[in-house]
Amino acid sequence: MILTKLTYLFLCILFYCLSIICSLNAATRITVIAEDDYAFSLALIGFFNVSYLYYQDYYALEDHIVINYVIVNATTTRTNLIQETEKTDYVISVVRDERLQEDIRFIGVQVDMATMQIDMTKWNGVYPVTMDQQPDFPDYTRIIPGEYVMDNILREFFLLINITDEMTILMDDVHSTQDFWRIPFQELNISVTFLQMPTPTDGNAVKNQLTDLSTRTKTIVLVGDTLWIENYVFNAADFFTQNIFTWIMYSKDILPFKCDLCIAVDMFVIRPLPTGLSEDVRYLSDYLESQEIDEPQYDVSKTDEMDLSTCLGAIKVAFAYLIANNDTIIGLLSPDYQPMFKNMDNNRTLSDILTKTPDLHFEYGPYVHHYQSFYYQDIAAGVFKISRLANQLDDNINKYIGNWTFTQGIIPLYYNLGVNVRELRHYRIVTIIQEPFIQYTTNGSYAEFEGYCIDLMNQIQEELQITYEIYLVPDGKFGSVDSRGSWNGLMGDCTTGKADIILAPMSVMAEREIDVDFTVPYYDLVGMTILMKKSDAGYSLFKFMKVLEWPVWVCIIAAYVLTSFLLWIFDKFSPYSYVNNIEKFKEDPEKRIFTLKESLWFCMTSLTPQGGGEAPKNISGRLVAATWWLFGFIIIASYTANLAAFLTVSRLEQPITSLDDLAKQYKVEYATVKGGATETYFRRMAQIEELIYNTWKAISLNESMSPMSRAKLAVWDYPVSDKYTNMWRYMQESKMPNSLSEAIDRVLNSDTGFAFIGDAMEIEYAVLTNCHLETVGSEFSRKPYAIAVQSGSALKDQISAAILKLLNERKLEILKEKWWTRNPNQAKCPSYDDESNGISINNIGGVFIVILAGIVLSFITLVFEYFYYRHKAAKQPKPTATMRRRSTETTAEVTNSELEDYRNRGIHYTNPAFQF
Repeated sequence: MILTKLTYLFLCILFYCLSIICSLNAATRITVIAEDDYAFSLALIGFFNVSYLYYQDYYALEDHIVINYVIVNATTTRTNLIQETEKTDYVISVVRDERLQEDIRFIGVQVDMATMQIDMTKWNGVYPVTMDQQPDFPDYTRIIPGEYVMDNILREFFLLINITDEMTILMDDVHSTQDFWRIPFQELNISVTFLQMPTPTDGNAVKNQLTDLSTRTKTIVLVGDTLWIENYVFNAADFFTQNIFTWIMYSKDILPFKCDLCIAVDMFVIRPLPTGLSEDVRYLSDYLESQEIDEPQYDVSKTDEMDLSTCLGAIKVAFAYLIANNDTIIGLLSPDYQPMFKNMDNNRTLSDILTKTPDLHFEYGPYVHHYQSFYYQDIAAGVFKISRLANQLDDNINKYIGNWTFTQGIIPLYYNLGVNVRELRHYRIVTIIQEPFIQYTTNGSYAEFEGYCIDLMNQIQEELQITYEIYLVPDGKFGSVDSRGSWNGLMGDCTTGKADIILAPMSVMAEREIDVDFTVPYYDLVGMTILMKKSDAGYSLFKFMKVLEWPVWVCIIAAYVLTSFLLWIFDKFSPYSYVNNIEKFKEDPEKRIFTLKESLWFCMTSLTPQGGGEAPKNISGRLVAATWWLFGFIIIASYTANLAAFLTVSRLEQPITSLDDLAKQYKVEYATVKGGATETYFRRMAQIEELIYNTWKAISLNESMSPMSRAKLAVWDYPVSDKYTNMWRYMQESKMPNSLSEAIDRVLNSDTGFAFIGDAMEIEYAVLTNCHLETVGSEFSRKPYAIAVQSGSALKDQISAAILKLLNERKLEILKEKWWTRNPNQAKCPSYDDESNGISINNIGGVFIVILAGIVLSFITLVFEYFYYRHKAAKQPKPTATMRRRSTETTAEVTNSELEDYRNRGIHYTNPAFQF
C-alpha cells in the first residue's frame, strides 16, 4: 500500500514537472488570415513572413514565437475559423469580406484573443450606423494603414488647385490591375478616365498617347512607381514645353523624383512623408542582406513599400503584445530589451501597446484612436512643385509647397498651392546638431540655433538678400542610401524636396554628389579618426609605495627585524665580539656595542648612502651584516628601476594607436554612428574588398585560361587584405550607436571598452569639451565640408560666390577662431595631462609627506626626551655633606679610561661630582 502511494506520488510529481516543461517550451502562436481571391492579400503573406523572421532575430527568441497562415474564401464558415484559430494567441487579419471580418471579430471577443484587423480598403473616417452595436474590447483593434488614409488628400487638393474639368488618370502596369486604386478618384466630383501608361521606354507610344489626350483633357494624373513615371516624363518633354496639360504625380513610394535627363518638367507631386523615427523597411533590407536571403517571395524592393511597412508594423505590435504578456519570454530577452516591457505596468492590452508604448514607432506615423475599435495611421503627405525649363538647365526647382494630415488638411506653405515657385526667395534649410557647427542656445523663453554654420549662413543671407527657415532633420542622421537609391537623414530631405539647402558639417562624397550639388568648401579637409576614453593614470601621492606589493613590504620589514635581532644575539654571545673583549680592543679606534637599539639603527642606515657605520668585530656578525648589505643592494636597485618604470608606464601604455591596431583586436568594441559618412565609408570599403575577391576568384577559376595561367593564380591564401570586411562585420555585431551623444556615452561608460570611429571635427570637439576623452591615431579619408543644395539648383553658384568672397575677406578664419580657440565650452583639463617632461608631483608628493611626518615625529620625540629627563631628575634625592665627600672620593677612585669603558659597554654611570 505504501509503495503504491509512493509510486502514485512520484508519477504525480513527474507529470507536474513535465507539464511545467511543456508549458515553458510551448510556442506562442501568431496566425495571419488572408483571402485566396485577392492576389494582393496573398502577396502580403511574403511580407508578413519576412517581417516575422526579422523580429524573431531582433529579439533572439528562436522558436518561442511561431507564425502560421490561414487562407479563407467566401465558403469559409465561422466553425472553420474557430478550428483554424484554436491554438492561436494572436490573430492578424487582412481579409476584406465584411462577413469574414465580423466572424473573426466575434471569435476574438468570445475567446478573449488579441485580434488585429487591417482594413486595406477605402476609408474616409465615416462609419456605418451598425458599428455602434459593437462592444468595446481592448484586445480587438481595426487599423487603417497610412496609404489608405492618404487617399483623403485628393479631394481637397483638386479643390485648392481649382480642377473641375475632366481629367485622365494614367497608371503603370501594376496599379492599373488593382481596382482599389481607382476608388479615391471615382469618388471625386470630376469626370475621370483611367488609362494604362505604355511602356515608358517606348517614346513613340508615349507621344502618341499624349497627342490623343491633348484633344480630350487638360489634366493628367500619373499614378505609379516613381521610376516608371520618371521615364514617362522624360519622353513627354515636348508636351511640358508646350504647356498643354496640368500635370500631377500621385505616388506612394518614397523615392525622390530625379529624372536628371528630363529637359522640361512642370508638375505637382503628392507623396507620403515618413516620420524618420522608424526605418523598419531599411533595417529589414539590411537584415536580409546580412543573412543572404534573396528568395523572390522576400523581395522588399518593390513598389508596394507602404504595404511592407504595414506588415512590419503589425508584426512589431504582435511581438510587443505577446512578449509584454508573457513573463517567461521577457526573461529570455537580453537586458537591453527587458526594461521596455517591465515598465509597461498594467498597460498591456493591444490598444495600449498600439498607442501608449513610447518606444514603439512606425515608419509613416503613429496610430491614433478614432472611433470604438478603429485606429488610423496619422500619416503626413507633402505637396511639391517641380519646375524645369529647357532654356534654364542650371535652375531646377523642387519646392515643398504644402503639408497634409488627416486632421488639419492641406496647409500651404506659401499663400496657396498655385504660387509661382520661381519667384520665391525664401528657402527651407535642414540641419543637424553637431557642436560647435550647429548647436542650441536658450534666449529667454525659447531656444534658437547658433554655431559656426549659423554665422556662416547669416553672412551668406546678407550677400544674397534671401530669407530662410531652419529645422532639424527628424531622424538625426546625415543620410545613407539604400539599394533602391532612397536616402534618409539630411540627404533624404534635400533629395525629396522638403529642404532646399543642407547646412551642416557635411563631407563632400562622390556618392552624395550623384543626388545633390555641393558648393565650394567652407572648411578645411577633415578626415576620420578614433575616439577613446583616456587611460586612467591612477594618480596617488603614495604611488611610490605601490611599486612593491604589500606582501613584499611585509617580508622586507620582517627581514629587517630578524637581521637586527641576529646582530644583537651574535654580538652578545660571540666570544670574539667587542662587548666580550673590551681589553683586547682597548686601543682599537672603532668601538661599538651592538645592543638591540644599535642593531636596528645599523640595519636601517645600511640601506642609505650614509652607510651603517662600524661593523661587528665577530665574524658571525660580519656575515650577517654582509648578507644584509647584499639583500639591501638588490632591493634598492630593484625598487629604483621599477619606480621609474611604474611612474611612466601609465603615460606610455596605449594598446590601440591606429586603425590597424583596432582591426587586429577583439577585446575593445568599435563602431560608427549609424547613417553617417563614416558608416558609408566602411560599408563601401567592405564591398570593394568583396568585389576584388570575387573578381580574383572568377579569374582563378576561369576554365578558358591555360592550366599554367590558372596555376599562377592558384594560391592557398587570399593575397589581398580583408581588413575592412572584418571591421564592417564586427561593427554590425557591436550595434552601431544612433547619434554622436550615444556614441560618446558608450565610450565613457562601456565596461569592456568602446572605440568610436567618426568625423575628426566632431571627435576633436568632444575632446575639447571633455578631459576624459582622447583621439587615437591619425586622420584618414580626408574630405572638405561644403553646403549642399538640390541637384541642378541655381543656389549652388550663388552660395559658392558668397563663400569665396567670405574666404577672401578672411571672415571664415574669424569664425573658426570664435568657435574653436575661444569656445566658452572648452574644458579646463588638469595640467598633468601632459607628462612628457617628467614625473608629476601627484605621483611622488608622498615623499615630501614622509619628510614632514619624520620632522613632526622628531619634534614629538624631543619634547618627550626633555620632559622625561626632567621627571627622572626630579625623583633623585639631593646630595648631603657626607654624600658630597663620597662623591669626591668616588671621583678619585674612577679614572677617565674606566669611565670610557663603561660607556662603550653600555653601562650607565653617573659621576656624583656632577650631581647638585
